[in-house]
Amino acid sequence: MTRREIVDNIEQLIAVLPPRICDAVQSFDNLADLVEIVMDLGREPEARFSNEIVRLSDAVVSREEIDFVLERVGQFGKDNRAGIERTLHRISAMRNRQGAVVGITCRVGRAVFGTLDIVRDIVELDRSVLFLGRPGIGKTTMLREFARVLADDLKKRVVIVDTSNEIAGDGDIPHPAIGRARRMQVPLGVLQADVMIEAVENHMPEVIVIDEIGTEAEAEAARTIAERGVRLIGTAHGNTLENLVLNPTLSDLVGGVQTVTLGDEEARKRGTQKTVLERKAPPTFDVLIEIQEKDQLAVCKDVSKAVDRLLRGATPKLEVRRRASDGSIEVVEYEEVHAGIGDVRHENEPSNDPVGERSRNGQMKALRIFPYGVSRNRLERAVRDMRAPVLITKTLQDADMVLTLKGQYRKMPKRLKDAEERGLPIKIVRSNTVHQIEGILSDIVGGKGTPDALQEVEDAILAAKAEARPIQLAPQNAAVRRSQHKLVERHRLQSTSIGTGPERRVVVLPHPLREERV
Repeated sequence: MTRREIVDNIEQLIAVLPPRICDAVQSFDNLADLVEIVMDLGREPEARFSNEIVRLSDAVVSREEIDFVLERVGQFGKDNRAGIERTLHRISAMRNRQGAVVGITCRVGRAVFGTLDIVRDIVELDRSVLFLGRPGIGKTTMLREFARVLADDLKKRVVIVDTSNEIAGDGDIPHPAIGRARRMQVPLGVLQADVMIEAVENHMPEVIVIDEIGTEAEAEAARTIAERGVRLIGTAHGNTLENLVLNPTLSDLVGGVQTVTLGDEEARKRGTQKTVLERKAPPTFDVLIEIQEKDQLAVCKDVSKAVDRLLRGATPKLEVRRRASDGSIEVVEYEEVHAGIGDVRHENEPSNDPVGERSRNGQMKALRIFPYGVSRNRLERAVRDMRAPVLITKTLQDADMVLTLKGQYRKMPKRLKDAEERGLPIKIVRSNTVHQIEGILSDIVGGKGTPDALQEVEDAILAAKAEARPIQLAPQNAAVRRSQHKLVERHRLQSTSIGTGPERRVVVLPHPLREERV
């Protein structure tokens, strides 16, 4: 069992605080849970712990106390961040319009040694790894330990691209937490991509470590580095793989997304519609790790396969790893809870309810359809996929409507004549495919979509173009969603469906609709 050690140098942070605030902080017994100290001019100082906020004094912070801190920390960069030499603490400033500091956030930085036991096999795989997770969950801590183990234990040439000294601390000498890894400082966030390329060109690293990939330029730089055979260890904005695939700026990290129009033969072989979403390139990162909780990770060992499954509407299998209180590691393979991203106009997964038995409000309002010449199995599949309120009958006498093929209707056999004489509506599909059947069911059950739902699409299309980000719509039934997808496609954009059951909804993507023939 690996022993975990936490180094926080908390005394050095407390030492830069004004005396009355320093005394108040030192009186706490739970300093191991301290997250940050906040000092705003004219307000009471606060100590923020992981689960509470504590006021340190009834007296407000003065200008002199602000200056007291500024004199004892490092120089502030253009990003308004400073630090304390050879520690991981971060001091951030808020300024007024004249540039004077009126607020200070003193964030506690901690180096945690011995956290990689839960992913030690991934460290030794010699593959590029991307960490995801919400802010404050521990991505940078894991990144720092990754760099140290690669440099010290595995003897790799590791270069850290350190924006605002997040990974290795303030000052010219990096914090011991990164071991023998080398550190290149980035003075300003917009220069991060340039420094990434410079690191490869000038210092011959085997591994590049980078925190918070968040721009298109940084994603492109990461791909360039990977193509040169250098291993990448990084973090990115987003909590899950699905978040990353839907992010037009960062989707390239996992291979990117493109719209492909299949030929008729290929579509039949795949059993899909002709217009589908596909991964357009190999992913920059081979392995993806979602940090879900402090001691729980979800590991995706093959990003290529996981993204392909998402784009086909399936759910990727991830490996959940939990660290128990005794230090043992439990590994469980499971189906990811995030809904798959389907093909363009892909709809709901099959329900456990009988075919067509219930509508969304749970009441029995099934339309009874008699199929003549139409594959019953394919009709059942279409009904399940759309969760349409339809029952498939075995006799004309029980039917409200007949569904038949165009060729059968031209021949007009006796049963179809009988149906017409009885006044039963006859709906015609051109071919015996699930796609054609779903199209006619959409018209029968859902019409062309509600005006409000289509207006929402129009608004979302404008927002997706203007803001260059995915826009989620309100949940709708399968027929309305199909109309929404068609409207998005007419505007030459991509769309997809996410969620399950009554929460299934359309997402309008800012990606332009590019067509290729396969």
